[in-house]
Amino acid sequence: MTNSATAKGHPAGLYVLFFTEMWERFSYYGMRAIFVLYLINALLFDKSLASNLYGSYTGLVYLTPLLGGYIADKYWGNRKSILAGGIIMAVGQFLMFLSGSMLSNIETAKLMMYFGLAALVFGNGFFKPNISTMVGQLYPTADKRVDSAFTIFYMGINLGAFFSPLICGGLGDTGDPNDFKWGFLAACIGMLISTISFYFLKNKYLVTPEGGAVGLPKTRAEKLSNVNEKGETSTPTFSMGSVGMWGLIFLGLAILLRFAAGQDWIGAFIFSAALAVPGLIITDKSLNAIERSRIWVIFILAFFVIFFWSAFEQAGASLTFFAEEQTDRSLGNFSFKIFGYTYTAVPASWFQSINPLGIIVLAPLFTVLWGWLGKRNMEPSSPLKMALGLLLLSLGYVVIAFGVKGVDASTKASMWLLFSMYLLHTMGELCLSPIGLSMVSKLAPLRFASLLMGTWFLANAAANKLAGTLSALYPPGQGEFSSAAKEGIDLPGILNGTSQATQTQLAKLSELGIRTEWPTFFGNNITNLFEFFTIFMITSAAAAFILFILYRKLRKMMQGIN
Repeated sequence: MTNSATAKGHPAGLYVLFFTEMWERFSYYGMRAIFVLYLINALLFDKSLASNLYGSYTGLVYLTPLLGGYIADKYWGNRKSILAGGIIMAVGQFLMFLSGSMLSNIETAKLMMYFGLAALVFGNGFFKPNISTMVGQLYPTADKRVDSAFTIFYMGINLGAFFSPLICGGLGDTGDPNDFKWGFLAACIGMLISTISFYFLKNKYLVTPEGGAVGLPKTRAEKLSNVNEKGETSTPTFSMGSVGMWGLIFLGLAILLRFAAGQDWIGAFIFSAALAVPGLIITDKSLNAIERSRIWVIFILAFFVIFFWSAFEQAGASLTFFAEEQTDRSLGNFSFKIFGYTYTAVPASWFQSINPLGIIVLAPLFTVLWGWLGKRNMEPSSPLKMALGLLLLSLGYVVIAFGVKGVDASTKASMWLLFSMYLLHTMGELCLSPIGLSMVSKLAPLRFASLLMGTWFLANAAANKLAGTLSALYPPGQGEFSSAAKEGIDLPGILNGTSQATQTQLAKLSELGIRTEWPTFFGNNITNLFEFFTIFMITSAAAAFILFILYRKLRKMMQGIN
């Protein structure tokens, strides 16, 4: 079939990919919206363990695309990889549903959940790196519609991310732990819709302008050729010695982080990869001075991106704890009925819809703003935009940190604190996320383009794992105090050292998933929410300040690319 779209319109294949990605993101973000709530309310994990599991899961989600992208490029092609990934993720969501259906046997429910998470991680590795790759293949070389095509595609991501917490959260986050399974089932159905629609529509609509199929495995000739139509080397050719050396460095770092720094194996693996892979690339002897300079810019900005996403991704962890326990979600005399449930308060999971809705509304305005500034030669460089993103992120935490300052554990904060913070975070994301992806594509030499994009996602993997580690510092609050008080246990006294817990009390607190010591950050106890949110306020502000200082130097290192 010939792709008959005119130069003014878009090929129908774009909307197939839009629909496929929208439902996949519905599945991912719907599950994520209720995941930590499921862990602490149904499986009775404490917040520290739930946070670390959340970080491990979301970190691995950004790590496995390196493997999935390699297999697609070498063997399967995009289409087969997307279908395999979609099926595996649907199975993973169904295993999460089964986990939620087995709460009468907590250990079996936990085991089923771990199998479900593993399937989601590996399935995402095949799905995520391949569907976006196909968007550009629908258009002729240098087609000006490609930028707007990715904008449309990005809207699909956020449309799915907007509706999923409302639906999966509305079904699962009802206050009854036995209802979480319905939220997971909705995520499973979303993934099935994504995969089935892709399967039946791919052959008819996913075609090049000349009518050739998009996303098929490379032919033997294409695999043997290492040169594109411009005569440029299209894949890296690392020496075995270099690969072996950096492989040993990776293993050494992983062991060091595991046993000397106290990281779990997943964290050690992610952080070691985030150091070793850039090392392998930057020491490649084929790089000339300009290429190496530009690649250093990617690595330096990737380092700052870790500060951004580790704070931003608190949305699915500590900020969900805050929404559930310390936010006044009451609707007063108003109530509404949905999915057969009558709600008198906003479910905590619904707050995760604020960010994607903000993206949908504000993204066109930011596009106009950058265009207006560009016409006047006033558009900030990529590093400066990213510094602004970090600053906006910090301001979001300023709002919530000072909003809760002086509030005791029995008082709940206004919902508007979360709304205001998420709005600032969304503006920060628009300054950083699409800018970063565009920057990598412009700065990366062709033969390292895929690997450097994978390295950029490695920074996201490290950030998500770090987000879980930092979320584990969330201090015990009203929810824990009330649960302990019902058992006749003076939890504040135990935490402050004025009361001594008996072995029976310690066992009960462990059963309830309640920690008996204040979390510590660089030797300082985190005893309240102001101190906790200040961590993100200060780290993101410091990163923004340093990047503001460095951005002129980085701009020079970009060698004429803005």
